[in-house]
Amino acid sequence: MTGYVLRRLGQTIVVTLIVCAITFMLLHVLPGGEVHAILGIRATAAEIAHYNKLLGFNEPVYVQFGKWLWALVHGDLGFDQFYNAPVSTIIWQALPKTVVLVFLATAVSLLIGVTLGVFQAIRRYSVTDHLVTGITFIGYGAPDFFIGIVFVNWFAVDLHWFPAFAPQTNSLWGVLSDPMALVLPVAAFAFGEFAGWSRYMRSSMLDNVVQDYVRTAYAKGASQRRVVWGHIVRNSLMTVITLVGLALGGLLAGDVFIEVVFNYPGLGLLFFQAALNTDYPLMLAITLIGTLITIAGNLVADVCYAVLDPRVRYN
Repeated sequence: MTGYVLRRLGQTIVVTLIVCAITFMLLHVLPGGEVHAILGIRATAAEIAHYNKLLGFNEPVYVQFGKWLWALVHGDLGFDQFYNAPVSTIIWQALPKTVVLVFLATAVSLLIGVTLGVFQAIRRYSVTDHLVTGITFIGYGAPDFFIGIVFVNWFAVDLHWFPAFAPQTNSLWGVLSDPMALVLPVAAFAFGEFAGWSRYMRSSMLDNVVQDYVRTAYAKGASQRRVVWGHIVRNSLMTVITLVGLALGGLLAGDVFIEVVFNYPGLGLLFFQAALNTDYPLMLAITLIGTLITIAGNLVADVCYAVLDPRVRYN
């Protein structure tokens, strides 16, 4: 197990470097450039050349990437010209709010999805099973931003039950102190995710129902309630738990759309604004964080699967 974890950590470092290098180069070949975005459309060629030399943007891309990587090793993510502040400070202000949103939405979607998956497996191939399957397909196929817009129209504009926007504050405490404004972002995010958990849980339970240990439990006189909740559900949850880590990349991608729709002051909205402003340092730093979170989630999922299932062995 230790050797496997160390190998996965080594792969994590390599993949992170590759993703950062590709992202860095792609950002720098986009039309315009950071200096042009800072100075505006009226900037002269001489002014652009001066600032390119001043900020080091006239050097080859691989040289710029090497300097950025060296600074990163020393804990420096760079300085943002648009916000006139260190990139690490800007990200640290937004990251906790995104963590709260993703955590709440994932918890709600897991609670609903797992419950529906168990219900469908128990009543498999019934009318209610097919009905719930149709509902989950809507959540599975509808884009996150579309769900957010529909929720705003229904629950904010038409019914006036909740605010149309998320809490508009720069502090984490300000976000948590306005729970009514959090309902729609969390609900829209969770609606886009619960369908997947429901399908995974239903499939996993149906796989476990035909296993020998289930027949053995029934043969020993165990009640259906005990067999379902004490054996089948517990073993089926292992698949869902490991998939949570693998799904972190998709969760972060969906978070961007939800934050933009509800103007939620998190990392997703910050990345969207950075893209509009051609803010290279901020986009690269957020990409790096997203990459690290995704790879860490995959690593945790693999380790959890090996720990939870003793049949799994890694050479």
